[in-house]
Amino acid sequence: MDKGLRFTLKKKERVSGEKRIENLFANGRSFIAYPLRVVYVVCDKSESESQVSIFVSVPKKRIGSAVNRNRLKRLVRETYRLNKHLLLSALRPETRVDVAFVYVKDELSDFAAVEKGMIKSLKEMADSQRGGE
Repeated sequence: MDKGLRFTLKKKERVSGEKRIENLFANGRSFIAYPLRVVYVVCDKSESESQVSIFVSVPKKRIGSAVNRNRLKRLVRETYRLNKHLLLSALRPETRVDVAFVYVKDELSDFAAVEKGMIKSLKEMADSQRGGE
């Protein structure tokens, strides 16, 4: 892989705080990149924040076992961590994007299926940013 890319996922790259999460789901745009539903909102960036912050949810209604829910959350975070450069390269420096990935499939998925949905979603968000939002 390219030496200039950093494949990390730090604490500041997570959406936290009730108000930010409420704003994300109330004002965000959404689309499906199966097995993920993606909700995102573009905001102005302040100094201390990262350009993209993520929130991962696997509903108990879909996946009953806590072990399996946690495994799927790890899979989603890992596929984001490895492919986030697809979105970061398209963003303007003054913008911040909060993104929620909600797992919508009723059964477990493997890494390849989650990664395919993640790549599709990141490319779609990147295209919407290049399109002049």
